[in-house]
Amino acid sequence: MKNYNEKEKKLINVLKKLNTMSNKVIKMNNDINSLNSEKNQLLREKEESEKNFQNLEKQHYELKSELEKINKDVNYKFSDKNNFNQKIDELNQETETLIDEIEKWQT
Repeated sequence: MKNYNEKEKKLINVLKKLNTMSNKVIKMNNDINSLNSEKNQLLREKEESEKNFQNLEKQHYELKSELEKINKDVNYKFSDKNNFNQKIDELNQETETLIDEIEKWQT
C-alpha cells in the first residue's frame, strides 16, 4: 500500500507540473500572438511611413525645380534691368560729354 501511495503522490505531482507547464505554454502562445499582432501593426506603419516619405520626396523635388525656375527668371530679369541701367548710365555720360562739347563751342 505504501508503494501505491507514493506512486499516487508522484503522479499527482507530475500532473501538477504538467498543468503548470500547460498554462505556461498557453501564456506563451498568447504572448506570441500578441507579438505577431504588434509586428503586423508595425509593418503597416512602416509601409505608410515609406509612402509618406516618397510623397514628401516627390514634393521636395517639385518645389526644388520650381525654385530653380524662379531663380532663373529672377536672374534673367535682374540681368536685363542691370543692362538697362548700364545703358542709361552710358547715355547719361554721353549726354554730359555732349553738353560739355556744346558749351565749349559756344564760348
